[in-house]
Amino acid sequence: MTKTRAESVLLRRRLLARGAGALALLAASACGMPEAKAPYASAPADWNPGAIAWQPYTEGLAAAKAQKRPVCLVFYTDWCPHCHNYSQLFHAPEIVALAKRFVMIRVERDGNRDISEVYAIDGEYIPRTFFLTSAGLVLTDLASDNEAFRYFFDEHDPSELESVMQRALERTN
Repeated sequence: MTKTRAESVLLRRRLLARGAGALALLAASACGMPEAKAPYASAPADWNPGAIAWQPYTEGLAAAKAQKRPVCLVFYTDWCPHCHNYSQLFHAPEIVALAKRFVMIRVERDGNRDISEVYAIDGEYIPRTFFLTSAGLVLTDLASDNEAFRYFFDEHDPSELESVMQRALERTN
């Protein structure tokens, strides 16, 4: 049985669509975290930009150096359900108050792999949060209690992040 060119194109499109679905599931598992109820997030996360002065990477590092303030650097993706949960911590009043003493930088990992790779200290899982000096040096000991993913903070309770933010301020002042 011979296939027409149109049938061949249609078959290839179907196979690509199936492959894209499998790829999306594989990408969702790249979070490196336990399986979520949905393999991807359905809408962009709310990082509270009205109360947190998020900066782009390059501008944020320059601002930290000029203002001599420490940096809180967060890697995320819009499709990751753990990132969505984590973004809600930045609505907690104690986190908002502490954030005013940092230069806050968010980097979308998938669109900035070159930057993400620089900070792949223990992998490129997401979300990852690092604390840097005003000169841009990573304070590698300021990490979470999660031994497998040292820079993955509790995505539901702000107390761990709050504690490490306070320690970062003590270390950098």
